[in-house]
Formats: sequence, structure tokens, C-alpha cells
Amino acid sequence: MPSPFPGMNPYLEHPRVWPEFHKWLVTLIAETLNPLLRPKYRVAIEERVYQSWAEDSLLVGIPDNAVVQSSKGKFPDASPDNSSAVALATPPPQPVKVTLPAPETTREWYLEVRTVGTDEVVTAIELLSPSNKRPGAGRVSYEAKRQLILGSLTHLIEIDLLRQGPPMPIARNGILSHYRLLVSRSESRPQADLYAFNLPDAIPTIPLPLKAGDAEPFLDLQALLQVAYDRGSYDLILDYDRNPVPALAPNDLTWVEAQLVEQGFRS
Repeated sequence: MPSPFPGMNPYLEHPRVWPEFHKWLVTLIAETLNPLLRPKYRVAIEERVYQSWAEDSLLVGIPDNAVVQSSKGKFPDASPDNSSAVALATPPPQPVKVTLPAPETTREWYLEVRTVGTDEVVTAIELLSPSNKRPGAGRVSYEAKRQLILGSLTHLIEIDLLRQGPPMPIARNGILSHYRLLVSRSESRPQADLYAFNLPDAIPTIPLPLKAGDAEPFLDLQALLQVAYDRGSYDLILDYDRNPVPALAPNDLTWVEAQLVEQGFRS
């Protein structure tokens, strides 16, 4: 069963759904491009691994309602003869259950178009994850790699199909959109091609930059999304009776609800 939306499906952005869908789409991009790039190039699936800390873990072991003070609102006198500082008869306090911040290992797949024989990376293809966009180790790690690519001879394709989180920086650009595709050719920097589109729009088809003089295939991400949706059987797990997560603006939610009614997913 096809996705009920003409472009990006906002239900695929759910934090529990996106990691698996991300793998499907990365795999399908490689599977689609490799036959078109033979025999000079191949697309390799690479993995980036880093540790991050769970959100809301800055306060360690401090309950929100815990206030420690004396009856006068000050710390007790620390002098040795201050008997109020000694409470031998007071029973020991009961332990309070707290949650400590724990490191989380994050694994992200990305693609590299490499020349056969020399293994030179010609084009990097990045499909952004929520950890790349929200503040923290994931964004720091990705932005550092992004800067290295933009300062090199490697082309960059950056695919942002996530509404949540600030978009990747683009100098002096006031374009606001739900989703973005960036095609940065090394020979054209600092200029690049930005494909900005919104929820009702089909995902644009973009070229794959290669070495000068080589024919460039096109990447039809809309078609690949439909294939991933079908192969992953997402129609069986996405709950279209609920609103998408992350939340939509009221006017966008109205459009989504109307689209679901029109496609027969809501009555």
C-alpha cells in the first residue's frame, strides 16, 4: 500500500520509526545508484559511531521538589559547639530513587560515492537524523564533518527530511521550509543548490555530482520513499488515527487530516 502523502510522510519522522526508515532509504539509494555508476564508481554504505548523553540529564540525582535549608532559611552554623548541627536521634533518611545520565551509542549510516581502483571519495550523501539536528554531540560531530567536506574537493548531498530541529547553517539565507535538499558541488563553492519544499510538495529529484565530464544520474527520492514505505510495511505500524510526532502547526495539521480523509485513512 502506498504512502497517503504526495511528498514526505510526516508519520515517518516519529523517533521510534525514523531510525529503521533511515536504514531503508540509505540502502535503497545505494541499491539504485550502483547499477547506474558502474564501472567507474560505486556507492559505499558507511557508519558513523559516537556517544551522546540522554536528554534532560544535566541535573544528576536532584529531585525537582528537593529543598535543603534550615528553619531560618540559612545554612546551619558550622562551629563545633553548635548542637543544632548534630541530630543523633534523627532516623537516617530513606533513599530516593534517582536516574543518572548514561551514555548512548549512536550509529548513523551515510553514503560515499567512490572511484573504483583509487577509492577516492567523490561525493558524500548524508541523510540527516534527529541527533544531527538537535543540540548535542550528534550535531557537533556532523557539523565538524560537514565543514571538512565543504573545505575539500568532495561534493556533498545533504538530505533533510525532518521538520524538528534547526536546519543546517546556510550563510545569509532566510528561506523557511519543512524540508531541504542541498547539492554542493566542490567547484562551485561557496554557492550551492538548495531545494526547499514543504509538506504538501513532492520531494524534488536531484542530480548526483561526479567528476567533470561524467554523466550524472538523477536521484528520485520520492520514488525511493514509496519503495521504502512498501518494503518496510509501514502501513501496518503507522497510526494514522493519531497526530504526527513531532507535532505540526495547526494549518499543516489541517492539511494532513484532510489528506488522510481523502485517501481513506480517516473517516
